[in-house]
Amino acid sequence: MSEKSDAVKANVTLEKLVSLSRRRGFVFQSSEIYGGQSGAWDYGPLGVELKKNIQQVWWKEMTQMHDNIVGLDAAILMHPKVWSASGHVENFTDPLVECKKCKGRFRADHIDLKGPCPTCGSRDTLGEPRKFNLMFTTHIGPVEETSSLIYLRPETAQGIFVNFKNVVASSRVKVPFGIAQVGKAFRNEIVTKAFIFRTAEFEQMEMQFFINPKEEPKWFEYWKQSRIDYYSNKLGIAPEHLRFHQHGKDELAHYAINAFDIEFLFPMGWQELEGIHSRSDYDLRRHQEFSGDKQEYLDQEAQERFIPYVIETSAGLTRSVLMVLTDAYEEETLGEGDVRTVMHFHPNLAPVKVAVMPVVKKDGLLELAQELEKSLRDDFTTMLEPTGNIGKNYRRQDEIGTPYCVTVDYQTKDDQTVTIRYRDSMKQERIKISELSNFIRNNIRNYRRGQ
Repeated sequence: MSEKSDAVKANVTLEKLVSLSRRRGFVFQSSEIYGGQSGAWDYGPLGVELKKNIQQVWWKEMTQMHDNIVGLDAAILMHPKVWSASGHVENFTDPLVECKKCKGRFRADHIDLKGPCPTCGSRDTLGEPRKFNLMFTTHIGPVEETSSLIYLRPETAQGIFVNFKNVVASSRVKVPFGIAQVGKAFRNEIVTKAFIFRTAEFEQMEMQFFINPKEEPKWFEYWKQSRIDYYSNKLGIAPEHLRFHQHGKDELAHYAINAFDIEFLFPMGWQELEGIHSRSDYDLRRHQEFSGDKQEYLDQEAQERFIPYVIETSAGLTRSVLMVLTDAYEEETLGEGDVRTVMHFHPNLAPVKVAVMPVVKKDGLLELAQELEKSLRDDFTTMLEPTGNIGKNYRRQDEIGTPYCVTVDYQTKDDQTVTIRYRDSMKQERIKISELSNFIRNNIRNYRRGQ
C-alpha cells in the first residue's frame, strides 16, 4: 500500500461515514424509532439514488456492453431441494461459540477460544464451537410443518443455475455466454458489523459465465482483469485502494477450483469487495443429480456434449455503496481552519447531478432558477436550492457529492448565461443556458477526478 493511499484514508472513519449518511439522507438505521434492528439498514433519498446508479452502471457494463450476456430476475423463494443440491444445507455454516455466562455469541474463527469472553470478560466460559447454518428458514402455506419448510436465498447464483436450460432454449445464446442478475439475499450472520459492510439482508450483483471446460484458464483470467478494471475505469475508484487476494486451499469454497477476491481499502482495512470464482461444473452437475434433469449443453458446431464450467463474478451492491462512500469522502482544508467536507462521486454515480440556485430570491431570479431546474430534469437528476446563501448552498452540495452547481444571477436576465461551478476544483465559468445540457453531458463523459 502506498504512502498516498495511507494519507487518503487517514481521515475516513466509519463513524464519519455513518454520521454523514444519516445527516444527509444516504443511510438510516432500520427501525430507528424502536431502537434499531441489528444488521439492517434503510437507504434514504440520496442513498437509494446512489445505490440505483451503481446498479445501473454495473448492469450496463455486464449486459449492454456484451453481446453474449443476458439478464435474469429469479425468485427469492425457491424449492428447498435447490439448497440441498447446491451444498448450502450441508456446508453453509460458520463455527459458533457461546459464552455460558452472558450468552454472547461469536464466530469461533474471530476470537481467541482460550481467552476471556469478548463481551463480559469472563474466563473459562466459552463453550465448544458448533456449526451454525447461515440460511434463514420460514414456512410456506398455512401450517408450519417439515413439508412446508422453505429458505430465504443466501445467494442469487442458484436462481441462475436452475434457469440455465430455460435461457438456452428461449434465447439465442451459445457457450460461452453469461447470465447476469441483481437481487436480494439473506444470511443469518452470527455477527453483523461495520455499518453496511456485513448485514443480514443485502443485494448482490452476480454474473455466471458458462464456458467449455477446455477454455477455463482463458476466461478466468479475462474476467479477473475485466472486473478490477471496471472499478477504476467505470466507477472512478482510486487504483491504489484496490488489490487482488487469491484464495488458498483452506479458503476455497466447496464448489471452487480457483478464486480471487478483489479487495478494497475500507476504513476497517482491506476487505473483500467482489469474488471471481471458477466453479467448475459443480452447480449444474449437482442440480442434474438432484433433479434428474440433464444439464448438458450441445455444441452443434463441434458435435460435442458437456456440462459447462462456470466463471462467477459476484459483487455486493450494498458493499459497493460503502466502497463508493469511502473512496469519495474527503475533508479538504481551505485555510484558517476552514474545512470542506466533499464527496468526490463520479458524476455517473452522484445522487444529484446538477443543483440550480438563484443568487437572491427576489426580482424574478427564483422563478428563473425554477424554470431552468425543471428544464434539466429530462437529462439529469436535479435539485433546486431556493435560498440565496450561495456559500452555504455550495457546501451542502459538496457534502452530498453534487458535481455541478448552476447559479442564476442578474446577468442571466440580460444575456441568458449562468455560472457553472465544479465540485472538485471549485472553479467557475460562464455558460449559455442553451448549451448547458450538452456541456454537462460532455463533462460527465470526459470526467477525471479533481477537474
